[in-house]
Amino acid sequence: IFGSVFESTLNPETRHSGGMHYTSIENIHRVIDPLFLDGLREDLEKAKTEKTPAVRRRKLKEFRDRLARITILDPACGSGNFLTESYISLRRLENEALRAEGERHTELNLGEDFSPVSVSLRQFYGIEINDFAVAVAQTALWIAENQMMQETADIVGVSLDILPLKNYHNIVEANALTIDWKDVVDPGSLTYIIGNPPFLGAMMMSKRQRSELISVWGDIRGVGELDYVSGWYKKAYDLISDSGIRCAFVSTNSICQGQQAVTLWKPLSQLIRTFAYRTFIWDSQSNAKAHVHCVIVGFTRGSYNGPRYIFDGDKVIHATNISPYLNDAPDVFIDSRSTPLWPVPPMAFGSMPRDGGNFIITDEERRSFISQQPLADSWIKKYVGAREFINSTYRWCLWLVGVSPAAIRQSPMTMQRVEDVRKFRLDSKADATRKFADTPTLFCQIAQPDSDYLLVPAVSSEKRTYIPIGFMDKDIIASNLVQIIPGAGLYHFGVLTSSIHMAWMRTVAGRLESRYRYSKDIVYNNFPWPDADDRQRAEIERAAQAVLDARGLYPDSSLADLYDPLTMPPELRKAHRACDRSVARAYGFSDAMTEADIVGALIKMYINKTNEQRYE
Repeated sequence: IFGSVFESTLNPETRHSGGMHYTSIENIHRVIDPLFLDGLREDLEKAKTEKTPAVRRRKLKEFRDRLARITILDPACGSGNFLTESYISLRRLENEALRAEGERHTELNLGEDFSPVSVSLRQFYGIEINDFAVAVAQTALWIAENQMMQETADIVGVSLDILPLKNYHNIVEANALTIDWKDVVDPGSLTYIIGNPPFLGAMMMSKRQRSELISVWGDIRGVGELDYVSGWYKKAYDLISDSGIRCAFVSTNSICQGQQAVTLWKPLSQLIRTFAYRTFIWDSQSNAKAHVHCVIVGFTRGSYNGPRYIFDGDKVIHATNISPYLNDAPDVFIDSRSTPLWPVPPMAFGSMPRDGGNFIITDEERRSFISQQPLADSWIKKYVGAREFINSTYRWCLWLVGVSPAAIRQSPMTMQRVEDVRKFRLDSKADATRKFADTPTLFCQIAQPDSDYLLVPAVSSEKRTYIPIGFMDKDIIASNLVQIIPGAGLYHFGVLTSSIHMAWMRTVAGRLESRYRYSKDIVYNNFPWPDADDRQRAEIERAAQAVLDARGLYPDSSLADLYDPLTMPPELRKAHRACDRSVARAYGFSDAMTEADIVGALIKMYINKTNEQRYE
């Protein structure tokens, strides 16, 4: 309640710039249950089932003593939700142990200072940059202490009082990325580090926040691509050393995707991920709920022989190892590559206008251009991005490549657009964009091929089993929001549209919120292709054509219609499954392999291929 009240006092801009998102009790338990509460509950149940009363009481007393030795740090504690709920959870376990002991302490000769309570607020530490939040956190902990004391008093039959309030000065007002955490809590006594650090992506940080991150990480390659939360991982990693301290943070999901997964996790080479929640929506308790796509990563450093769990929706995966991509797989890093690792046609971005919208025109504007200058019909081209491709719509663009200056000057509307492009580029803060003001008739980056090409949307819904891809006419201009593969044929289409490639993509691709963000340098250029013989290639080509034919049965339907899991036609689903089997046979994969098995096999192929190139 206090956290919700605090969040409601902040204006949206303050919350956004600080990455502040407060937490439901359910989501707090996603962090603290697998980190320590589940294990403590199991130990308490074992102690309670001891048959001999004296042994049971001794085990329960040892359990309560153990609770008193737990020390927890939240280095982004906000209004104290994590600390308060952790304190309440430990006290409830302690109360349950006291109840199981079965003694009424009123029967004993006790002094006035007697208290059966072992768990204390002195065990809970926090770092928070906002002074009001610090005060809220301290107050919330005091209220929680009073509530739990009342519950304990009912159990032991002794009146307990927390007054006068004790201030342990454990909630420190400071910037967690600039303060030394050892100045807040002694690592030798620390047991757990928890929290949800600010949810800020690399593009949303202020100059100060970016400077803080660089001061934590140093001048490592790619530091500018890291999310703000990565600073807390590095600070925790450095603090815990080989102490066995266990940690868990809620994080923006992008830290486990694409190139950022390599940039963040590779330097933390001794880190062991003990549990993880794959992407889910993180809801706060405030009225203005924050909907952020997050993961939770539990980790430690040094030796760890305990279980490892991956939580994926309602599924719980018992993992051998949790990879940087939150899969049950080895710690292999899929680095960005500029060219394909296998001998396949290269993929490129579509053409980038960087025009302030001046090259892009509507249907009505196209008609006006042509009525004024009929010759304009030859240089107004269909223009397709990811959204247009998937929804079977088109925009139009002025494509002036090869158009004579004399023809352009005969169209005042075209001349005005070209002048607006020039002004837009000149006004840009980017040096590279200003240079293109010298060529205002052309897109900044031109990648349009001279032949038909295969198109892959840069962003696609995670709800689809398959990313819709397809062949495009060379006269349709591909925007920079799609990837294109000139020279690709049916064989390449068949492999790329298969469940094998989709499994790889789901593992290594980045995300935009929860949608797939397809990258040529990460996904395509590293993808392990099968060593298919002529017969297998022909089989895949037939299966790929069957997929296209199945799409053709529904000319009134867009790819969004065809690939919606609820409306996907049975003919198309059947064709895709046949294609999946053909591609799997080319890899030598059996029908019994799960997606995790397939990804594991692909990663082995990737490792072998990169090792071959290393030693060539």
